Amino acid sequence: MVELIAQGIVPLIIFVVILTSVVSGKKAYENFTIGAKKGLKITAELVPTLVGLLVGVGAFRASGILELMCGWIEKYTSAIGFPAEVVPVALIKIFSSSAATGLMLDIFRTKGVDSYPAQLASLILSSTETIMYTVSIYYMAVKVTKTRWTIPGALFSMLAGIAGSVLILDFVTKM
Repeated sequence: MVELIAQGIVPLIIFVVILTSVVSGKKAYENFTIGAKKGLKITAELVPTLVGLLVGVGAFRASGILELMCGWIEKYTSAIGFPAEVVPVALIKIFSSSAATGLMLDIFRTKGVDSYPAQLASLILSSTETIMYTVSIYYMAVKVTKTRWTIPGALFSMLAGIAGSVLILDFVTKM
């Protein structure tokens, strides 16, 4: 039953939108093309931001700054039982989910998928957000120029997600 609903939900939504359009007397196809044009325009405006983020993350990883930062942070994280291998995953997740996923896959290859660092990296990736990507994309789309408390709040929520991941994994592994 769930599979049937999952397969039929998108066609049902499309049907309801078209039916609502026809019943209300609006021109469904014209509205669709207008919306598609707006969507393409927004996408074109966001491409430079996306390219900048991707180039920045690539340069950050290639420059060695990530390893330097991780080496500094690992001194403190090892004292609380946070594996050194997971520090780069948590740091790079702020900027790029795909780069963090690549780092997590490296942990899978070197430590194994059932290891504590691999499980922790998986939990962190699933319980945190790519802050800079999300803020830049959403704020560019609506042309917000002052982020105010958005980034500090997002960083705090990311720390909470990381701490929650550690606590949950510790609880689950001790069961």
